[in-house]
Amino acid sequence: MPFNNAAERALRGIALGRKSWLFAGSDRGVDRAAAMYSLIITAKLNGVDPRAWLANVLARIADHPASRLHELLPWNWRKACEDAAPAEAA
Repeated sequence: MPFNNAAERALRGIALGRKSWLFAGSDRGVDRAAAMYSLIITAKLNGVDPRAWLANVLARIADHPASRLHELLPWNWRKACEDAAPAEAA
């Protein structure tokens, strides 16, 4: 079945990473790894390149107001990039 193959491929990265995650160093390291994995998968699910998104967010977050952090979430970031692209082309 195609659905099962797609689901199994999606979970393969998690299964392969388990051995590596055993050596996260500490409980805090595991928590950080889980948070990063969650952010990366969220970006992928929203059709955003995780590397581009993380690089942009990390470069901007220090000067970004805390009251507007929602703008940096993958689904809002993608919209902002799409809106900025036509403006830059003109």
